[in-house]
Amino acid sequence: MSDESRLRRERDLYLRLLGLSDQNDLEPFLSEALALSVEVTGAARGLLDLYDPEAENGGRRWSIAHGFSEGQVETVRAAISEGIIARALATGTTIVTASATDDPRFRDRESVQMGRIDAVLCAPIGSFPPLGVLYLQGRVEPGVFVEDDRAAAELFARQVAPLADRLLAQRRHRDQTDPTRGLRTELRSCGVIGRSPSLARVLREAALVAPLDVTVLLTGESGTGKSLFARLIHENSARRSGSLVELNCAAMPESLLESELFGALPGAHSTATRRIEGKVASAEHGTLLLDEIAELPLAAQAKLLQLLQSRTYYPLGSSKPIVADVRVIAASNADLQAAVATRRFRDDLYYRLQVVPIRVPGLGERREDISELAEYFCAQAVERHRLPRLRLSPGARRALHAAEWPGHVRQLEHAVEVATIRAAGEGAAQVESAHVFPDATNGGADRETPRTFQEATRRFQAKLVRETLEESGWNVVEAARRLDIARSHLYNLINGFGLERGRK
Repeated sequence: MSDESRLRRERDLYLRLLGLSDQNDLEPFLSEALALSVEVTGAARGLLDLYDPEAENGGRRWSIAHGFSEGQVETVRAAISEGIIARALATGTTIVTASATDDPRFRDRESVQMGRIDAVLCAPIGSFPPLGVLYLQGRVEPGVFVEDDRAAAELFARQVAPLADRLLAQRRHRDQTDPTRGLRTELRSCGVIGRSPSLARVLREAALVAPLDVTVLLTGESGTGKSLFARLIHENSARRSGSLVELNCAAMPESLLESELFGALPGAHSTATRRIEGKVASAEHGTLLLDEIAELPLAAQAKLLQLLQSRTYYPLGSSKPIVADVRVIAASNADLQAAVATRRFRDDLYYRLQVVPIRVPGLGERREDISELAEYFCAQAVERHRLPRLRLSPGARRALHAAEWPGHVRQLEHAVEVATIRAAGEGAAQVESAHVFPDATNGGADRETPRTFQEATRRFQAKLVRETLEESGWNVVEAARRLDIARSHLYNLINGFGLERGRK
C-alpha cells in the first residue's frame, strides 16, 4: 500500500471513529465499533470484549460478536481465553499470527486445533491493564493480516479506548442512580424495559402487592403495558406455578362473555352443545386477568362480585356452586369512577376490585425509557423475522425520543418493528430516522395530509419549531424561551426532525 493510500485510509478511519463519539449508549457503540474494525481490516469474524473492573459485584463484561453464531461465541471465547486473548491482555501488545494452528505459541492447544483457527489479529484496548480486546479471525479474501491491518487495528484500539472509558463511566453512574435497579434484583422474571422514576414507582408497587393474595386493579391508557405488569405480578406471587389466564372483556360478544368467563353446562344456551370450561376454572390455583373490565356486562359483574366475595361461582345452567381458588387482576383504560356514576359499572364491584390500584404510566411520563425500549424492540424484530443484524442510528433514536406516542409502548413497538423491516428490505446498515418516519422527511411540513394522529402531531411540532427558529434568527436560547422548553429538548427536536438552517 502506498503512503498516499495509507494516509487516506487513516484519515477515513479517523473520521469514522469521530462519528462514533456521538454514541451515548455502550452496546450500540460497541456494535458500531466492531463493524467498523471488521470492515477496515477485511476480517471475516470479530469479537469485541470490554471489561469494567470498577463496576460493582466484581466487575462487568460486555461482548459483541460479528460473523460468529451465538453458539460459536462461547466456544471461541473458551478456546482462546487462555491463549491469544490472554496473551494480548497480559502483555498489552498486539498478537498477529498467519495461522494459530501452525503458530508454536498456540498450536499445542487442543482448542486451537479443534477450532482450526487460522489468521488472527488481537489488539488490546486501552493502556495497561487494558479495558478489553479487539479479536479478529480469518479474512473475507484469502490471505493473512498484514502490517497495515495491524496498524489500523492498533489505531482503532487507541481511539476507541477513551470513548469506551467515557461510556463505561456513564454506565456505572446510570447503574448507581438507576431507581429500578434494586427492584429488578428483587423481582423474578422482570422483563420490563426502562429506568425512569415513573417505572420504578410501578415496579415498587408490583413488588409490594405480588406476594399478597389480593385483587389488583391496573389502570392506564391503552398500550402502556398493563398485561405485562399483570404477568410480572403473577410470576412473583405464590401462584406462579399456576396459569395466568387472560380474558379481554371487550373482545367477546356480550351473549357469550358470561359462559366464556364462568363456563356453561350443555344446553345452557344455543351454542353450548357440550360442557364449556370457563376462564375461572382454567385459572384454578393461578391468576385470572380480566382486561378492559369496564366492558363486562352488568349480569356478569354481579357474578364476578360473588366470586370475589365468597370464592364461589355458578356456571351457566348450573344450580351447584363451584369453589374457586383464583386470584383476580383487573385492567382498564376507561374511567371506572365515571362508569360507576353513570351506572354502567357496579360501585360495590369497583370497590372490591381496587383493593390495590396501580396506575401504569404512559410513555409521555417515561420519555427517558424510549431509547432503551426502541433498541429492545429493534433487536426483537431482527430475531423474530430473522433479519440481518441491525441497530438504530443515533438520528433514529433522537427522532423516536422527540416524537409523541399517543399509542404508548404498543405504538412504539409497532413503529420500530416496521422501521426495522423497512431498513432490512433496503439493505441499510442501520435503522435511520427516514425508516421510522418515511412520510415526515425534513419535518414533513409540505407533504400530503397525514393519515395518523401521531404523524399529524409530529408535523405540527416540526413546523412550529422551524418557524420559531427562523423568527428568532436560529438563536436556540431565544427559540427555547419562546417555546417554553429546555434548550436540550429543543436540540433533540432539531436533530429528530432533521432541521437545518436555510433548508426548507
